[in-house]
Amino acid sequence: MDAKTKRKARVRRHVRVRRKVAGSATRPRLAVYRSNRHIYAQLIDDDAARTLASASDREVTGTGQGKTAPAKAVGELLAERAKQAGIEAVVFDRGGRLFHGRVAALAEGAREKGLQI
Repeated sequence: MDAKTKRKARVRRHVRVRRKVAGSATRPRLAVYRSNRHIYAQLIDDDAARTLASASDREVTGTGQGKTAPAKAVGELLAERAKQAGIEAVVFDRGGRLFHGRVAALAEGAREKGLQI
């Protein structure tokens, strides 16, 4: 499977997920974007089309080797920012990726800091 086919398949899965998952002001969408090197997360109010909070592994330092530990730290950071914004519950948008590895670690970190997914 070449890169274009793989990307098209992921985008197709993402569109399928987005049909069912939408964020609101009371329960925003936690959107995860994962590149080969980095991971980013945003809390999005789809009704108002605005980002309420965001976090990325570029903001997290000293988490050691690998990519999973920084992903978990991003989830924790995002959960703290969500609490400051008065958000307690979110809907999870995995971006067409499997709920596995770094994506799951981000969700686990957010849950540990009290964000309800």
